[in-house]
Amino acid sequence: MSPNLSQAQRDAAAPRPLDGITVVSLEHAIAAPFCTRQLADMGARVIKVERPGVGDFARGYDERVNGMSSHFVWTNRSKESLALDLKQPEAGAILRQLLGKADVLVQNLAPGAAVRLGLSFESLQELNPRLIVCDISGYGQGGDYQDKKAYDLLIQSESGFLSITGTPDSPAKAGCSVSDISAGMYAYSSILSALLLRERTGRGSRLDVSMLESMVEWMGFPMYYAFDDAPPPPRAGASHATIYPYGPFPVGDGTEIMLGLQNEREWAAFCRLVLRQPELADDSRYSSNSSRVANQASLRALIVTAFASLSRHQVIERLEQAQIANASVNTMQDVWRHPQLAQRGRWRQVESPVGPLPALIPPGSSSAFEARMDRIPALGENTGAILAELGYSTEQVQAFSEQGVI
Repeated sequence: MSPNLSQAQRDAAAPRPLDGITVVSLEHAIAAPFCTRQLADMGARVIKVERPGVGDFARGYDERVNGMSSHFVWTNRSKESLALDLKQPEAGAILRQLLGKADVLVQNLAPGAAVRLGLSFESLQELNPRLIVCDISGYGQGGDYQDKKAYDLLIQSESGFLSITGTPDSPAKAGCSVSDISAGMYAYSSILSALLLRERTGRGSRLDVSMLESMVEWMGFPMYYAFDDAPPPPRAGASHATIYPYGPFPVGDGTEIMLGLQNEREWAAFCRLVLRQPELADDSRYSSNSSRVANQASLRALIVTAFASLSRHQVIERLEQAQIANASVNTMQDVWRHPQLAQRGRWRQVESPVGPLPALIPPGSSSAFEARMDRIPALGENTGAILAELGYSTEQVQAFSEQGVI
Protein backbone atom coordinates (compact mmCIF):
# COMPACT_ATOMS: atom_id res chain seq x y z
CA MET A 1 0.00 0.00 0.00
CA SER A 2 1.34 3.42 -0.93
CA PRO A 3 3.05 5.28 1.93
CA ASN A 4 1.54 8.51 0.54
CA LEU A 5 -2.03 7.51 1.48
CA SER A 6 -3.62 9.19 4.49
CA GLN A 7 -4.62 7.07 7.49
CA ALA A 8 -8.29 7.47 6.50
CA GLN A 9 -7.52 6.23 2.99
CA ARG A 10 -5.59 3.26 4.35
CA ASP A 11 -8.47 2.38 6.67
CA ALA A 12 -10.98 2.61 3.80
CA ALA A 13 -8.79 0.40 1.61
CA ALA A 14 -8.33 -2.30 4.27
CA PRO A 15 -10.18 -5.56 3.58
CA ARG A 16 -13.53 -5.96 5.32
CA PRO A 17 -14.83 -9.25 6.76
CA LEU A 18 -17.54 -9.74 4.11
CA ASP A 19 -15.73 -8.45 1.03
CA GLY A 20 -16.64 -10.74 -1.89
CA ILE A 21 -19.90 -11.94 -0.30
CA THR A 22 -23.04 -11.28 -2.36
CA VAL A 23 -26.40 -11.00 -0.63
CA VAL A 24 -29.70 -10.91 -2.52
CA SER A 25 -32.57 -9.59 -0.44
CA LEU A 26 -36.32 -9.67 -0.99
CA GLU A 27 -37.01 -7.27 1.83
CA HIS A 28 -39.33 -4.61 3.10
CA ALA A 29 -39.98 -2.63 6.27
CA ILE A 30 -37.28 -3.02 8.94
CA ALA A 31 -36.27 -6.54 10.07
CA ALA A 32 -34.62 -7.78 6.86
CA PRO A 33 -33.33 -4.36 5.70
CA PHE A 34 -31.71 -3.78 9.10
CA CYS A 35 -30.04 -7.19 8.86
CA THR A 36 -28.73 -6.66 5.33
CA ARG A 37 -27.56 -3.11 5.98
CA GLN A 38 -25.28 -4.51 8.66
CA LEU A 39 -23.98 -7.12 6.22
CA ALA A 40 -23.26 -4.24 3.81
CA ASP A 41 -21.50 -2.36 6.61
CA MET A 42 -19.11 -5.30 6.82
CA GLY A 43 -18.37 -5.20 3.09
CA ALA A 44 -21.01 -7.49 1.56
CA ARG A 45 -22.57 -6.58 -1.74
CA VAL A 46 -26.31 -6.33 -1.07
CA ILE A 47 -28.68 -6.40 -4.03
CA LYS A 48 -32.10 -5.24 -2.86
CA VAL A 49 -34.89 -6.54 -5.10
CA GLU A 50 -37.83 -4.11 -5.20
CA ARG A 51 -41.14 -3.94 -7.01
CA PRO A 52 -40.96 -1.56 -10.02
CA GLY A 53 -42.62 1.79 -9.44
CA VAL A 54 -43.34 1.07 -5.77
CA GLY A 55 -40.32 -0.47 -4.12
CA ASP A 56 -39.91 -1.31 -0.47
CA PHE A 57 -43.05 0.12 1.14
CA ALA A 58 -40.87 1.66 3.87
CA ARG A 59 -39.84 4.20 1.22
CA GLY A 60 -43.29 5.74 1.73
CA TYR A 61 -43.56 5.71 5.53
CA ASP A 62 -42.79 9.44 5.77
CA GLU A 63 -40.80 12.23 4.08
CA ARG A 64 -38.84 13.44 7.12
CA VAL A 65 -35.30 13.29 5.65
CA ASN A 66 -35.33 15.90 2.89
CA GLY A 67 -38.23 14.05 1.31
CA MET A 68 -37.00 10.51 2.02
CA SER A 69 -38.40 8.14 4.62
CA SER A 70 -36.63 8.09 7.99
CA HIS A 71 -36.95 4.29 8.21
CA PHE A 72 -35.57 3.80 4.70
CA VAL A 73 -32.59 6.11 5.18
CA TRP A 74 -31.69 4.30 8.40
CA THR A 75 -31.68 0.75 7.00
CA ASN A 76 -30.68 0.95 3.33
CA ARG A 77 -27.30 2.57 2.77
CA SER A 78 -24.57 0.73 0.86
CA LYS A 79 -27.09 -1.32 -1.15
CA GLU A 80 -27.95 -1.68 -4.82
CA SER A 81 -31.60 -1.44 -5.88
CA LEU A 82 -32.80 -3.86 -8.56
CA ALA A 83 -36.38 -3.31 -9.74
CA LEU A 84 -38.06 -6.63 -10.65
CA ASP A 85 -41.71 -7.62 -10.95
CA LEU A 86 -41.39 -11.16 -9.60
CA LYS A 87 -44.86 -12.06 -10.86
CA GLN A 88 -43.46 -12.08 -14.39
CA PRO A 89 -41.54 -15.18 -15.61
CA GLU A 90 -38.68 -13.12 -17.05
CA ALA A 91 -38.09 -11.53 -13.64
CA GLY A 92 -38.01 -14.95 -12.00
CA ALA A 93 -35.35 -16.07 -14.46
CA ILE A 94 -33.25 -13.00 -13.66
CA LEU A 95 -33.58 -13.65 -9.94
CA ARG A 96 -32.52 -17.28 -10.29
CA GLN A 97 -29.45 -16.18 -12.23
CA LEU A 98 -28.51 -13.92 -9.35
CA LEU A 99 -29.15 -16.60 -6.77
CA GLY A 100 -27.08 -19.10 -8.71
CA LYS A 101 -24.01 -17.00 -7.93
CA ALA A 102 -25.03 -15.45 -4.60
CA ASP A 103 -23.88 -16.39 -1.12
CA VAL A 104 -26.96 -15.39 0.86
CA LEU A 105 -30.68 -14.87 0.24
CA VAL A 106 -32.59 -12.89 2.87
CA GLN A 107 -36.36 -12.54 2.66
CA ASN A 108 -39.16 -11.27 4.85
CA LEU A 109 -42.01 -11.45 2.37
CA ALA A 110 -45.55 -12.27 3.47
CA PRO A 111 -45.98 -15.81 4.89
CA GLY A 112 -45.70 -18.40 2.12
CA ALA A 113 -44.79 -15.89 -0.61
CA ALA A 114 -41.20 -17.07 -1.03
CA VAL A 115 -42.29 -20.69 -1.49
CA ARG A 116 -44.91 -19.63 -4.06
CA LEU A 117 -42.13 -17.86 -5.96
CA GLY A 118 -40.12 -21.10 -6.05
CA LEU A 119 -37.64 -19.86 -3.45
CA SER A 120 -37.83 -22.64 -0.90
CA PHE A 121 -34.49 -23.71 0.56
CA GLU A 122 -34.84 -27.15 -0.99
CA SER A 123 -35.30 -25.86 -4.55
CA LEU A 124 -32.54 -23.29 -4.15
CA GLN A 125 -30.13 -25.95 -2.87
CA GLU A 126 -30.43 -27.66 -6.24
CA LEU A 127 -29.58 -24.38 -7.95
CA ASN A 128 -26.74 -23.37 -5.60
CA PRO A 129 -25.69 -25.78 -2.82
CA ARG A 130 -23.57 -23.08 -1.15
CA LEU A 131 -26.45 -20.63 -0.82
CA ILE A 132 -27.49 -19.59 2.69
CA VAL A 133 -31.21 -18.82 2.88
CA CYS A 134 -32.45 -16.66 5.75
CA ASP A 135 -36.23 -16.54 6.17
CA ILE A 136 -37.48 -13.86 8.57
CA SER A 137 -41.11 -14.09 9.60
CA GLY A 138 -43.42 -13.20 12.44
CA TYR A 139 -43.87 -16.65 13.95
CA GLY A 140 -41.53 -19.03 12.12
CA GLN A 141 -42.26 -22.09 10.01
CA GLY A 142 -44.71 -24.59 11.50
CA GLY A 143 -47.31 -24.24 14.23
CA ASP A 144 -50.76 -22.71 14.08
CA TYR A 145 -49.37 -19.17 13.83
CA GLN A 146 -47.19 -19.85 10.77
CA ASP A 147 -49.36 -17.87 8.33
CA LYS A 148 -50.44 -15.15 10.74
CA LYS A 149 -49.55 -11.60 9.73
CA ALA A 150 -47.03 -9.92 12.01
CA TYR A 151 -45.96 -6.32 12.43
CA ASP A 152 -43.67 -4.85 15.06
CA LEU A 153 -46.33 -3.61 17.47
CA LEU A 154 -48.28 -6.87 17.16
CA ILE A 155 -45.19 -8.85 18.17
CA GLN A 156 -44.47 -6.44 21.04
CA SER A 157 -47.95 -7.40 22.24
CA GLU A 158 -47.76 -11.14 21.52
CA SER A 159 -44.36 -11.53 23.20
CA GLY A 160 -45.54 -9.95 26.47
CA PHE A 161 -43.35 -6.88 26.04
CA LEU A 162 -46.34 -4.53 26.28
CA SER A 163 -47.54 -6.18 29.47
CA ILE A 164 -44.48 -4.99 31.40
CA THR A 165 -43.92 -1.65 29.64
CA GLY A 166 -45.74 1.58 30.46
CA THR A 167 -47.40 2.85 33.62
CA PRO A 168 -49.48 0.97 36.18
CA ASP A 169 -52.58 2.37 34.47
CA SER A 170 -51.67 1.74 30.84
CA PRO A 171 -49.26 -0.38 28.77
CA ALA A 172 -47.03 1.38 26.24
CA LYS A 173 -45.17 0.31 23.13
CA ALA A 174 -41.48 0.92 22.68
CA GLY A 175 -40.70 4.12 20.80
CA CYS A 176 -38.70 2.27 18.15
CA SER A 177 -39.27 -0.99 16.27
CA VAL A 178 -37.79 -3.34 18.87
CA SER A 179 -39.39 -6.51 17.46
CA ASP A 180 -38.06 -5.81 13.98
CA ILE A 181 -34.67 -4.82 15.37
CA SER A 182 -34.37 -7.97 17.48
CA ALA A 183 -35.23 -10.21 14.51
CA GLY A 184 -32.83 -8.27 12.27
CA MET A 185 -30.02 -8.67 14.78
CA TYR A 186 -30.57 -12.42 15.14
CA ALA A 187 -30.75 -12.77 11.35
CA TYR A 188 -27.48 -10.85 11.01
CA SER A 189 -25.61 -12.91 13.61
CA SER A 190 -27.11 -16.16 12.28
CA ILE A 191 -25.92 -15.37 8.75
CA LEU A 192 -22.41 -14.69 10.05
CA SER A 193 -22.39 -18.05 11.84
CA ALA A 194 -23.76 -19.78 8.71
CA LEU A 195 -20.94 -18.30 6.63
CA LEU A 196 -18.43 -19.66 9.13
CA LEU A 197 -20.12 -23.07 9.04
CA ARG A 198 -20.01 -23.08 5.23
CA GLU A 199 -16.24 -22.65 5.39
CA ARG A 200 -16.13 -26.03 7.17
CA THR A 201 -18.82 -27.92 5.29
CA GLY A 202 -18.85 -26.29 1.86
CA ARG A 203 -22.64 -26.15 1.93
CA GLY A 204 -25.25 -23.53 2.66
CA SER A 205 -27.98 -23.80 5.29
CA ARG A 206 -31.44 -22.47 6.03
CA LEU A 207 -32.01 -19.98 8.81
CA ASP A 208 -35.51 -19.61 10.25
CA VAL A 209 -35.72 -16.35 12.25
CA SER A 210 -38.95 -15.62 14.09
CA MET A 211 -39.81 -12.14 15.38
CA LEU A 212 -41.78 -13.71 18.23
CA GLU A 213 -38.90 -15.91 19.34
CA SER A 214 -36.42 -13.04 19.03
CA MET A 215 -38.52 -10.90 21.35
CA VAL A 216 -39.28 -13.73 23.79
CA GLU A 217 -35.51 -14.25 24.12
CA TRP A 218 -35.22 -10.58 25.10
CA MET A 219 -38.00 -11.10 27.65
CA GLY A 220 -35.88 -13.54 29.66
CA PHE A 221 -35.63 -11.46 32.85
CA PRO A 222 -39.34 -10.67 33.27
CA MET A 223 -40.31 -14.21 32.31
CA TYR A 224 -38.03 -15.77 34.95
CA TYR A 225 -39.09 -13.11 37.44
CA ALA A 226 -42.64 -14.42 36.92
CA PHE A 227 -41.51 -18.07 36.99
CA ASP A 228 -43.98 -20.70 38.17
CA ASP A 229 -46.93 -18.27 38.08
CA ALA A 230 -45.25 -15.67 40.31
CA PRO A 231 -46.40 -12.05 39.80
CA PRO A 232 -44.64 -10.32 36.86
CA PRO A 233 -42.60 -7.14 37.26
CA PRO A 234 -45.00 -4.19 37.64
CA ARG A 235 -45.19 -1.56 34.93
CA ALA A 236 -43.12 1.32 36.26
CA GLY A 237 -43.00 3.92 33.48
CA ALA A 238 -39.41 5.08 32.97
CA SER A 239 -38.35 3.75 36.38
CA HIS A 240 -36.90 0.32 37.06
CA ALA A 241 -39.62 -2.12 38.04
CA THR A 242 -37.69 -3.83 40.85
CA ILE A 243 -34.86 -1.47 41.92
CA TYR A 244 -35.29 1.92 43.63
CA PRO A 245 -34.28 4.68 43.25
CA TYR A 246 -33.66 3.90 39.59
CA GLY A 247 -35.41 6.18 37.12
CA PRO A 248 -36.10 9.83 36.21
CA PHE A 249 -36.45 12.64 38.75
CA PRO A 250 -37.34 16.31 38.17
CA VAL A 251 -34.84 18.98 39.16
CA GLY A 252 -35.21 22.67 39.95
CA ASP A 253 -34.46 24.04 36.49
CA GLY A 254 -37.42 22.23 34.92
CA THR A 255 -35.41 19.36 33.44
CA GLU A 256 -35.07 15.72 34.50
CA ILE A 257 -32.16 13.56 35.56
CA MET A 258 -31.98 9.76 35.31
CA LEU A 259 -30.13 7.96 38.08
CA GLY A 260 -29.70 4.38 39.23
CA LEU A 261 -28.51 2.77 42.46
CA GLN A 262 -27.30 -0.82 42.52
CA ASN A 263 -26.24 -1.65 46.08
CA GLU A 264 -26.15 -0.52 49.71
CA ARG A 265 -22.76 1.16 49.41
CA GLU A 266 -24.19 3.41 46.69
CA TRP A 267 -27.30 4.06 48.78
CA ALA A 268 -25.17 5.31 51.69
CA ALA A 269 -23.13 7.54 49.35
CA PHE A 270 -26.34 8.85 47.76
CA CYS A 271 -27.74 9.85 51.17
CA ARG A 272 -24.49 11.48 52.30
CA LEU A 273 -23.25 13.25 49.17
CA VAL A 274 -26.31 13.76 46.96
CA LEU A 275 -29.27 14.21 49.30
CA ARG A 276 -26.97 15.43 52.09
CA GLN A 277 -29.13 13.57 54.56
CA PRO A 278 -26.77 10.83 55.84
CA GLU A 279 -29.24 9.70 58.50
CA LEU A 280 -31.49 8.25 55.77
CA ALA A 281 -28.95 5.50 55.07
CA ASP A 282 -29.98 3.71 58.26
CA ASP A 283 -33.68 4.56 58.13
CA SER A 284 -35.50 1.22 58.35
CA ARG A 285 -37.92 2.29 55.61
CA TYR A 286 -35.07 2.51 53.12
CA SER A 287 -32.31 0.24 54.46
CA SER A 288 -32.57 -2.36 51.68
CA ASN A 289 -33.62 -2.36 48.06
CA SER A 290 -36.81 -4.28 48.89
CA SER A 291 -37.77 -1.73 51.54
CA ARG A 292 -37.00 1.18 49.20
CA VAL A 293 -39.21 -0.37 46.52
CA ALA A 294 -42.00 -0.89 49.07
CA ASN A 295 -41.72 2.71 50.30
CA GLN A 296 -40.82 4.40 47.04
CA ALA A 297 -43.63 6.98 47.23
CA SER A 298 -42.24 8.58 50.38
CA LEU A 299 -38.63 8.20 49.20
CA ARG A 300 -39.45 9.81 45.87
CA ALA A 301 -40.95 12.79 47.72
CA LEU A 302 -37.71 13.19 49.70
CA ILE A 303 -35.56 13.03 46.54
CA VAL A 304 -37.77 15.46 44.57
CA THR A 305 -37.68 17.93 47.47
CA ALA A 306 -33.88 17.70 47.70
CA PHE A 307 -33.49 18.28 43.95
CA ALA A 308 -36.04 21.13 43.76
CA SER A 309 -33.47 23.83 44.58
CA LEU A 310 -30.77 22.44 42.27
CA SER A 311 -30.06 22.62 38.54
CA ARG A 312 -29.44 19.51 36.47
CA HIS A 313 -25.74 20.41 36.34
CA GLN A 314 -25.56 20.62 40.15
CA VAL A 315 -27.33 17.29 40.61
CA ILE A 316 -25.02 15.60 38.12
CA GLU A 317 -21.99 17.04 39.96
CA ARG A 318 -23.21 15.52 43.23
CA LEU A 319 -24.02 12.17 41.58
CA GLU A 320 -20.58 12.03 39.98
CA GLN A 321 -18.94 12.85 43.32
CA ALA A 322 -20.85 9.95 44.88
CA GLN A 323 -20.06 7.71 41.89
CA ILE A 324 -23.75 7.14 41.28
CA ALA A 325 -24.67 6.19 37.71
CA ASN A 326 -26.64 8.93 35.99
CA ALA A 327 -27.73 10.21 32.58
CA SER A 328 -29.50 13.15 31.02
CA VAL A 329 -33.04 12.55 29.76
CA ASN A 330 -32.18 13.55 26.19
CA THR A 331 -34.44 14.46 23.30
CA MET A 332 -33.72 13.38 19.73
CA GLN A 333 -32.14 16.78 19.07
CA ASP A 334 -29.93 16.31 22.13
CA VAL A 335 -28.74 12.99 20.72
CA TRP A 336 -27.92 14.52 17.32
CA ARG A 337 -25.72 17.00 19.22
CA HIS A 338 -24.41 14.56 21.84
CA PRO A 339 -20.86 15.62 22.80
CA GLN A 340 -19.61 12.05 23.28
CA LEU A 341 -20.58 11.04 19.75
CA ALA A 342 -18.94 14.19 18.38
CA GLN A 343 -15.76 13.81 20.42
CA ARG A 344 -15.38 10.20 19.29
CA GLY A 345 -15.97 11.18 15.66
CA ARG A 346 -18.89 8.80 15.23
CA TRP A 347 -20.67 10.61 12.37
CA ARG A 348 -20.06 10.22 8.64
CA GLN A 349 -21.75 11.62 5.53
CA VAL A 350 -23.43 9.17 3.15
CA GLU A 351 -24.74 10.00 -0.30
CA SER A 352 -28.42 9.65 -1.18
CA PRO A 353 -30.88 10.69 -3.90
CA VAL A 354 -31.53 13.85 -1.84
CA GLY A 355 -27.88 14.71 -1.20
CA PRO A 356 -25.41 13.96 1.62
CA LEU A 357 -26.91 12.79 4.92
CA PRO A 358 -25.35 12.15 8.33
CA ALA A 359 -25.07 8.55 9.48
CA LEU A 360 -23.73 6.96 12.63
CA ILE A 361 -20.69 4.71 12.23
CA PRO A 362 -21.80 1.16 13.15
CA PRO A 363 -21.15 0.17 16.76
CA GLY A 364 -18.32 -2.25 17.38
CA SER A 365 -15.49 -0.42 15.62
CA SER A 366 -12.58 -2.58 14.52
CA SER A 367 -8.90 -1.64 14.48
CA ALA A 368 -8.51 -3.67 11.28
CA PHE A 369 -10.98 -2.02 8.91
CA GLU A 370 -13.48 0.80 8.47
CA ALA A 371 -17.17 -0.03 8.04
CA ARG A 372 -18.59 0.53 4.58
CA MET A 373 -20.94 3.52 4.46
CA ASP A 374 -21.99 4.09 0.86
CA ARG A 375 -24.93 5.58 -0.99
CA ILE A 376 -28.63 5.02 -0.22
CA PRO A 377 -30.10 3.93 -3.57
CA ALA A 378 -33.05 5.34 -5.45
CA LEU A 379 -35.64 2.77 -6.52
CA GLY A 380 -34.21 0.67 -9.36
CA GLU A 381 -31.06 2.77 -9.51
CA ASN A 382 -28.78 -0.21 -10.22
CA THR A 383 -31.10 -2.29 -12.38
CA GLY A 384 -29.35 -1.62 -15.71
CA ALA A 385 -25.86 -2.24 -14.34
CA ILE A 386 -26.86 -5.52 -12.63
CA LEU A 387 -28.59 -6.84 -15.76
CA ALA A 388 -25.56 -5.91 -17.83
CA GLU A 389 -23.41 -7.97 -15.44
CA LEU A 390 -25.73 -10.92 -16.07
CA GLY A 391 -25.17 -10.56 -19.81
CA TYR A 392 -28.35 -8.80 -20.90
CA SER A 393 -28.00 -6.36 -23.76
CA THR A 394 -29.12 -2.74 -23.74
CA GLU A 395 -31.98 -3.71 -26.07
CA GLN A 396 -33.12 -6.49 -23.75
CA VAL A 397 -33.04 -4.16 -20.75
CA GLN A 398 -35.10 -1.63 -22.68
CA ALA A 399 -37.61 -4.32 -23.61
CA PHE A 400 -37.88 -5.44 -19.99
CA SER A 401 -38.59 -1.86 -18.99
CA GLU A 402 -41.33 -1.49 -21.60
CA GLN A 403 -42.91 -4.78 -20.49
CA GLY A 404 -42.87 -3.78 -16.82
CA VAL A 405 -40.47 -6.58 -15.86
CA ILE A 406 -38.11 -4.01 -14.33
